[in-house]
Amino acid sequence: MTAADTFPRHSARTQGFSLGAPRNFTVAPDGQRVLFLRSSGGTDRSNALWMLDTGDGTEQRVADPAQLDDTGTTSAAELARRERLRERASGITAYAVDDGARRVAFTLSGELFVAEPESGVLRRLPARYPAADPRPDGTGTRVAYTSQGGLRVIGFDGSGDRALVEPEHERVQWGCAEFIAAEEMSRSRGYWWAPDGTAILTARVDESGVAQWNLADPADPARPPRTMPYPAAGEANAAVTLELLRVDDTKFGQRTPVRWDHAAHPYLVAVHWSEHGRPLLAVQSRDQRSQLVLAVDPDTGETTELHHETDPHWIEIKTGWPAWTPGGGLARISAIDGAYRLLVDGNDWTGPTLQVRAILDIGPTDILVSASAEDPTQVHVYRVSESGARRVSEQDGVHGATRGGPVTVLSSSGTERLHGTVRVFREETPVAEITSLAETSTITPRVQLLRLGARELCSALLLPHGHRPEHGRLPVLLDPYGGPQAQRVLRRQQGYLTSQWFAEQGFAVLVTDGRGTGGRGPDWDRAVSGDLAGPPLQDQVDALHACAAERTDLDLDRVGIRGWSFGGYLAALAVLRRPDVFHAAVAGAPVCDFRLYDTHYTERYLGDPNRDPETYTANSLLRMAPELRRELLLVHGTVDDNVVFAHSLRLSEALTSAGRPHTLLPLPGVTHMPTSESKSENLLLLQLDFLRRALGLPAAASDAAAPSE
Repeated sequence: MTAADTFPRHSARTQGFSLGAPRNFTVAPDGQRVLFLRSSGGTDRSNALWMLDTGDGTEQRVADPAQLDDTGTTSAAELARRERLRERASGITAYAVDDGARRVAFTLSGELFVAEPESGVLRRLPARYPAADPRPDGTGTRVAYTSQGGLRVIGFDGSGDRALVEPEHERVQWGCAEFIAAEEMSRSRGYWWAPDGTAILTARVDESGVAQWNLADPADPARPPRTMPYPAAGEANAAVTLELLRVDDTKFGQRTPVRWDHAAHPYLVAVHWSEHGRPLLAVQSRDQRSQLVLAVDPDTGETTELHHETDPHWIEIKTGWPAWTPGGGLARISAIDGAYRLLVDGNDWTGPTLQVRAILDIGPTDILVSASAEDPTQVHVYRVSESGARRVSEQDGVHGATRGGPVTVLSSSGTERLHGTVRVFREETPVAEITSLAETSTITPRVQLLRLGARELCSALLLPHGHRPEHGRLPVLLDPYGGPQAQRVLRRQQGYLTSQWFAEQGFAVLVTDGRGTGGRGPDWDRAVSGDLAGPPLQDQVDALHACAAERTDLDLDRVGIRGWSFGGYLAALAVLRRPDVFHAAVAGAPVCDFRLYDTHYTERYLGDPNRDPETYTANSLLRMAPELRRELLLVHGTVDDNVVFAHSLRLSEALTSAGRPHTLLPLPGVTHMPTSESKSENLLLLQLDFLRRALGLPAAASDAAAPSE
């Protein structure tokens, strides 16, 4: 870094110090290879495909976008997919493999590529442009991919490209995940190969009934608006059905509809198809209080109910289930007596002490899961069998894993250093460590993890380096997210860098995970049912006061709050509802009126606005506009397709109508996640400048707070 570099610039350039770190691991079933993505350095946004030889520990680049004439042109469909996944990198951002992980498919700038990592084969296939979401069949003979709303199949050798099914009209798509599946259900795909490669179970998404929203960028009035289907709370969703499409040559394109009661359970939550049993579906009712696991007969499309779960609030979606075990048992995760438990054929394998977060892999003798125990700030990997659970990750922190045969890739991060480790184990023996090329920040988070108040709220306090209580009282900045199932307070350095930077500017920064934020069980999660405003805000207030009661150096006469998305909603809510506590707020991309947010997320917590309009009114920021007495900065991307710009515009209009001064900062051309280096850097600096002025603090003594060109 040069003398002119600041932390905001360095963080923006490295995308939060994530570039150059290995990711997206796949372990071959024989354990001989580990595939992964990684860019060439800490400021390189373009990912390449790599392979680790677990025998000798060597790493080899399989496919490099720089050598594949990558034009950088990305289709609208691919941009939308990345937006749903919060993908900020470029190059190869996803790939898929055959059953042996010997053949790989990926797209680059809408072109379809395949590779054989062991032999070094790499070629572009003559597929229809733009290609997206390619997936080889289990045998590696064919590759399926989506293009222009249709699902197509091409030989791995490039022969025989043809449509398996084409859309009947422009508002139908085959093989894709609809908006709310990708945004809210963690289902980013829309088709699944049969284990023998003879058929594909394919989603048909019909958005004819979904309202069309126009996203126009006011900074470019000559450009026509982008029209997108957006299923707002209480309005129509896309109609999602499944069909089994034959791929074998004698029956190519033959279609068999999959039948279930779509009226009762319209949401397709998850699909699983393995060699261990019939295809499995998880389908959910519109109110998300009823969920079925169904087995599909591939010959007739008829379904059989295997499990029916109900909940008076909602059923939380967990990754990796339903699934078959090799022995034919049904594995699922359910909330029972205060814990999310792993069950196999209805038998509880994890008991009341673990909060199971996801199924990571199902092996012949055990199931690999991620879970938290008594400390929700830690996430560990466990091997679970009928006889009990054994923790695999040893050190305190946050861990994840990928497994193939005898080899496990264990990703670990803790409080000792910013970048964690990615270690490769064969059985219990470490055999390699995958290299990270990410850059290191000049700022080291000084994190004090706390449990505050009667509810033992998980919190992190960050102070300026060198600060001691006798040095004087510090203004306080709350820096939460605070929304359902989104933890910020975790036992690792990652995630605290920006908070520490604000601390170095002279703040005591407090990050708190309140009710609903996850890791503490279903009762904690459901405490926000029907009220996304009250419990989350009260927990921020309680944590602040509990922390101040333990320390004499927190100045409660100068309290600010900042946040993005739900955190932006919470920040604006804080100065509107509790001006006695909060004196200034920065609200980024806030959800100001939940009637403008999507069906699956919003109705889960607030119900149907057509039946419960008063609940939506009570949680809306618009009705509170006349109460503003404090400084408020609204920040919003003008082409945000998740929390649309209309949210901040409507709140600004309501504030203006009520005669309440405020600041609105539009970000032209920015979606829900700013990716521009200059915008990301200067956005932090502008927030700091606003908070200093709003809280009556002196201007920065150096150029660290001056926006750059």
